[in-house]
Amino acid sequence: MTLERRNGQLYYYRSVRDGEKVRKVYVGAGEVARICSETDILRRTGRRAQRERERAELERLKDLVGPLEEVSEAAKVLVTAHLVDGGYRKRKGEWRRARSG
Repeated sequence: MTLERRNGQLYYYRSVRDGEKVRKVYVGAGEVARICSETDILRRTGRRAQRERERAELERLKDLVGPLEEVSEAAKVLVTAHLVDGGYRKRKGEWRRARSG
């Protein structure tokens, strides 16, 4: 996105991706060009701030997941021990009662 000055007049172009190519699309001239340019700058700034907030929230959630995963692993170990003690065995991913022989 560029705000260009040619012969003392402002022109605003947006860069648009068309498949592999990037082309410039004319938006406006004069005061319209300046307003569109500032609007696009504000929109980009808002999106950047939103990404930063989302990134911070993701980091906060990742910090909360660690202890939960530890508890989950401990629970799996306890369940496995309880099932083995109860006479079950794991066959093809399923717990089955072991045959008495």
